Amino acid sequence: QVQLVESGGGLVQPGGSLRLSCAASGSIFSINAMGWERQAPGKQRELVATITSGGSTNYADSVKGRFTISRDNAKNTVYLQMNSLKPEDTAVYYCNVVVLTSTGLKYKYWGQGTQVTVSS
Repeated sequence: QVQLVESGGGLVQPGGSLRLSCAASGSIFSINAMGWERQAPGKQRELVATITSGGSTNYADSVKGRFTISRDNAKNTVYLQMNSLKPEDTAVYYCNVVVLTSTGLKYKYWGQGTQVTVSS
């Protein structure tokens, strides 16, 4: 079993910044892709950003140029640096990781979510 612990959410004014962290622990042979999703009230969950084991990144158009995803493989941790935040970024943010087992199987896990509120 794998546990994901998120931190870093909160209330911030428009134009401000936040940094989310997500640490994975448990039965991990290795981690493949890591990423962040978000869900705003009344809306479907959407992809925010992903990062592969090799460091390749992908972003939703709505956050390109403002958000940066990174990872620390030694700590099994993924980060999301969010700058120039807008009210429409308000959502619950969920991290996810794809874990590889020693037998080559892949499993995807999600964190419990952390609230980000952008408001003046």
